[in-house]
Amino acid sequence: MRRAGALALVLLALASPVGAAEFTLPPGFSAQLYVTGEGFSSDSWRGLPGIPSTSTLAVDADGVLYLARSGRRYSGGEAEYLSRLYRIPPGGARLTPQSDERYQVGPPLPNPQVGAVRGGRELLLTTFDRDRSVGVLYLMRDGRVELLAGGTPPRGTPPLLKQPEGVVVDAAGHLLVADRLQDTVLRLDPRGEVLDRSLVKVPRPRLMAAGAERLWVAADGTAEAPWQRGPGEFWRVGADGQATLVLKGPVAAGMAVGPSDWLLVADRQGARIFGLSPDGLQVEFARFSEGDAPRALAFAPVTPETRKAGIAGDLFVVTMTRGAWPVNEVVRITGPFDRFIRENDRPR
Repeated sequence: MRRAGALALVLLALASPVGAAEFTLPPGFSAQLYVTGEGFSSDSWRGLPGIPSTSTLAVDADGVLYLARSGRRYSGGEAEYLSRLYRIPPGGARLTPQSDERYQVGPPLPNPQVGAVRGGRELLLTTFDRDRSVGVLYLMRDGRVELLAGGTPPRGTPPLLKQPEGVVVDAAGHLLVADRLQDTVLRLDPRGEVLDRSLVKVPRPRLMAAGAERLWVAADGTAEAPWQRGPGEFWRVGADGQATLVLKGPVAAGMAVGPSDWLLVADRQGARIFGLSPDGLQVEFARFSEGDAPRALAFAPVTPETRKAGIAGDLFVVTMTRGAWPVNEVVRITGPFDRFIRENDRPR
């Protein structure tokens, strides 16, 4: 059987004022520029299109994209990165410094990171104060935020969350939070009460994705930050809570569960998106060139609203152009994901 993701790739160039990310895709897939901007690039990358640096995203049941600006999670400094989320309606958007405020939602938060959507429209966020090693898990509903867990603890008590990163919701409605600084995945009840402080112990976990039958956890390994080389680690966690190391090497910049519980991974350092099967099989899905790279990705859920918007089941990818990390764009990839997985899901 021919590996469609590895052998039959076609070049795709997206049109924009200067030129958006270039990458290859398997036959049957297409892409379009979905979110971009003008006027945000710095002197070093003058004229490049895009919105301010974005490293996490999620899509709700209405097809709305939520994007979090990259903050100071992995570097020191005097600046306090308080920012609001971007809320992009179905159909996409082109932002400018004069218009971007109408796309913002929620209060300014320190270094927010989009985690997951619960119940179709409740957004789960994590924030992290690097200097104090104190983290928070928030719930955002209709633009208002509610503290679910973490925050400044009582005097003499260690914080519950020190560096919360990825968060997902399991089949029972529990909240699973990856705490990179504590080398653990915590399990909370739907209200944020602690059920298990060390559900899974893996080194430096950062990203998570929940499939139908398993939890995926991506750990940074020896990388001090997600833009550095690893080796990173990918762990598969079954219903029994046992973690199995599936792959070691790439550091995931973003990931999302696709058909058959395969994982799609944004490999920024490798300038590619690859599929990862539950037994560790890697299949290349997209290859970037010319200094372009993926940063984050998410599938649109399949709902009546996303069907009406024409994006049900599509993959959204945050991209960098020409290595210009301060400005990013979002592309939408459409195609037969089920067939791609089926054709490549063969025993090694």
